[in-house]
Amino acid sequence: MNNKFVGAHTSASGGVFNAVNNAVDIGAKAFALFTKNQKRWDAKPLDAKTLDLWFEALEKSGIQPKHILPHDSYLINLGHPEEEKLQKSREAFVDELERCEILGLDRLNFHPGSHLVKLSAKEKKDEVYLRDVENRCLDVIAESINIALDKTNNVKAVIENTAGQGTNLGYTFEHLAYIIDKVEDKNRVGVCIDTCHMFVAGYDIRTREAYDKTWGDFDRIVGRDKLMGMHINDSKPPLGSKKDRHHSIGEGEIGLDAFKFIMNDERMDDIPLVLETIDSEIWKQEIELLYSFIKN
Repeated sequence: MNNKFVGAHTSASGGVFNAVNNAVDIGAKAFALFTKNQKRWDAKPLDAKTLDLWFEALEKSGIQPKHILPHDSYLINLGHPEEEKLQKSREAFVDELERCEILGLDRLNFHPGSHLVKLSAKEKKDEVYLRDVENRCLDVIAESINIALDKTNNVKAVIENTAGQGTNLGYTFEHLAYIIDKVEDKNRVGVCIDTCHMFVAGYDIRTREAYDKTWGDFDRIVGRDKLMGMHINDSKPPLGSKKDRHHSIGEGEIGLDAFKFIMNDERMDDIPLVLETIDSEIWKQEIELLYSFIKN
């Protein structure tokens, strides 16, 4: 039996409960949302009326909390080199985890962080120097996660792989494994793999052979038990370009085959598979398309 739960990152405008309703409208069995305005530091606490409407909508939808993948604010950088901004990010991250717990959710998706160091062309070519800069930042990210998990309960920190754009870290499986290795509570840390990010970071999934190699590497380096969600996106830029630009399923450089492989891969069973493709008007059709790939 194929056990896939596909949805999209739906709008929570007007209240988090609207994300549930918007997911239902497109036939989603999973969804992602921001539990607050992702472009602001501050947020109103979740009031009783909002929570009542949220739990009511959730029960009516039949969507399980484990198939919901909330995303934290884009402002947060858990690897920030400046102490004041790092503290602000850490406090905001704790708040995000607490909001998830209040909503009865068990995981929070986030981008690991950026080192923000302006490197010269020479420094970028010096692999030893570059690795040292990255590892120091990855250490700070892991410390940030440890602090946040220590201050909260139950909610898992789910690290999203990045495209490797600019100074963003988390674009290699090794980065993800490095962070996880330094997180003290291994039961509360996992990974969300974005297919566009994976592809533009240099991991090919277009053919059966390439797909099996890439996911075999993931299993070996990160561990298949750590996969707690996916973002299902095609890519406008080519393989290894390190440019983060999503495309509609089958319209980009990845093509349809990779998504057929995903929909028949037991690694992706029972986790949220979330579309972040560029045209929300066709999410319903894209969800139907993905389900059509399942071989009985």
